[in-house]
Amino acid sequence: MKYQHVKAFVQVADSGSIRAAARALRISQSALTRAMKELEEDMGAELLNRSYRGVSFTDAGKALLGRARMILSTMERARNEVQQINGGAGARVSIGITPVVAITIFPNVYRQFVAAFPEAVMTLKEGFMTEIIPGLLEGALDFGVAIASRDELPPEIVFIPLCPTPLLIAGRKGHPLTQAQDWGAVSKARWILNLTNGSTGHHLLHWLDRVGLPQPQQIVQCTSPALMIEMMRRTDLVGFGPDRLFTDPLFSCGVETFAVEPKPPNATLGLFRVRGVPLTPVAQKLETWIKRAISNDSRAVVKPG
Repeated sequence: MKYQHVKAFVQVADSGSIRAAARALRISQSALTRAMKELEEDMGAELLNRSYRGVSFTDAGKALLGRARMILSTMERARNEVQQINGGAGARVSIGITPVVAITIFPNVYRQFVAAFPEAVMTLKEGFMTEIIPGLLEGALDFGVAIASRDELPPEIVFIPLCPTPLLIAGRKGHPLTQAQDWGAVSKARWILNLTNGSTGHHLLHWLDRVGLPQPQQIVQCTSPALMIEMMRRTDLVGFGPDRLFTDPLFSCGVETFAVEPKPPNATLGLFRVRGVPLTPVAQKLETWIKRAISNDSRAVVKPG
């Protein structure tokens, strides 16, 4: 499988047609068509469905596409690493971080990063485990920091636990259920939760079911932490998430936690990496600073035991 064939294959996916991809690659349409035929012969399977409307991917093509993106990203990362070793400017690092990290340790880590690598380009993707993992598998992210469980991760991903993170219920200041003591009362409220796989809301419902406590009866599904906080601040919607998300004086102004018992078990904050894929020197340094900052920050963590 040739690098140029892989690059052309991904460009077809991004452009949506052979003609548009050829234009983007600045080659003839016939040359690109020939390259796709050669790639299919090399793989021993049809990868594209061709019609007058353009192209679509076969099941084999869809399977290859994710790997192809990873190949291109790995090549770019290797090029970037060689430039860093040779003292070249323009180092790049892309990471995915949960909002809990962004509002605790990451601002100071960023200051360290800029002081050490003033010319480096950093890309941040806010998200939970479910948003970060696809970016890792496609090679768009060097690593991620979020809440997760090893049991929910694909085999290609390595999860390095860093610390336990308490999970709490919260609502607007003055909410009538602030002093509620039992789940029976709060379960009747209207909730706003992220219910994607691996999210804190997903964990909450599974825990309630496991221990036999009443579940929320009405739920607004929301995948944005910022939108969740705004809706909790301005309505009687009840939310659930990491304690720091609801106690930070800037991010969660106007929100307070509830006294309901029992409290759900802690979640685990950790690092995600693709198994067997080394980090560039700059990404490795950033990962080390994040690990150290989390271990030293009493605001972001609860010490085991």
